[in-house]
Amino acid sequence: MLTIGVGSDLWAGITCHLMSERQQWHPVLAAQALGTAPVAVRLLATDLVLWRDGTGAARAFDDRCPHRGTRLSLGRLQEGRLECPYHGWQFEGTGRCVHVPAEPAFQPSASQSACSRSVEEKHAMLWVCLDDASSPAASPPDVFQLPPRRLVCGPYDVHTSAPRVVENFLDTAHFPFVHPSSLGDRAHTQVPPYEVQPDPQGRPGVASYRAWQPQSSATAAQGGWVDYRYQVLGPYSAVLEKKPAADLLREVYALWVCPMEAQASRVWFTLWTSEGTLSDDALRNFQDAVFLQDRAVLESQQPRELPLDSREAPGPADRLSAAYRRYLRQQGITFGVCG
Repeated sequence: MLTIGVGSDLWAGITCHLMSERQQWHPVLAAQALGTAPVAVRLLATDLVLWRDGTGAARAFDDRCPHRGTRLSLGRLQEGRLECPYHGWQFEGTGRCVHVPAEPAFQPSASQSACSRSVEEKHAMLWVCLDDASSPAASPPDVFQLPPRRLVCGPYDVHTSAPRVVENFLDTAHFPFVHPSSLGDRAHTQVPPYEVQPDPQGRPGVASYRAWQPQSSATAAQGGWVDYRYQVLGPYSAVLEKKPAADLLREVYALWVCPMEAQASRVWFTLWTSEGTLSDDALRNFQDAVFLQDRAVLESQQPRELPLDSREAPGPADRLSAAYRRYLRQQGITFGVCG
């Protein structure tokens, strides 16, 4: 387990745990997107259905009725239960079938239960773990003591692997060329020296990095130097802190990537900020514009799975990217990588 601190040190407020892909928690849906109807999602090439029971708690099943294989996401909620659209079988939150309309007196067996998955609600997101997390410490990253305002941006669908998205998030050398009017400037293309520091769990990070940005934040009217701090949280997630040197504005961005397929991802950003004047829409529009530029480049990369062999030639500014790839190899990650 790793704790990364806030207060005197931002990173103490983020706790996460490293496991295989199926034992990790992955974001699959913004919590506010799950209302009174079931919602289909996809995670690690597995179809799931999310729904809320009679208490409002989020539930996650495999999107398949055990009776005839029908998609449960096409059904509806009935008195706090999920009802199959084909024959009306009803399932409670644990997955147990509790009602078969064709035979009301019939008592379904355990073999007629829907396959239930672990689900938690954190950071205004819904997280799913495909394999039961037997350890009580196994949970989505815990973030606290951050700037007071929180905003979820996304989802953004992108036809590339989750590791490609994370590596792009960790890369600053592309800013002058992909984001020339906001995050980068062609007059400031040099990447200054920086040191990659693995944490006790072997996850790479950069404690101090300075970059020039023509628009250092969504509220900035002019360019300025920005202090960055990066930390990889897991194979498909990372976080950065931005603090423009000229003012007291602090922004923290957490990147959450749902690996839907080996070459298809769904992305969210959770933004914590001390900015209090711009509307939520204005902040989201800024993030939308940045990711739209990233998406065009991400979807052009070949192969779409991130190579862990020597087929791509890194440069000296790619120390964090190289460390991230080594970390994926060390963790035995196979989904979304090649080589």
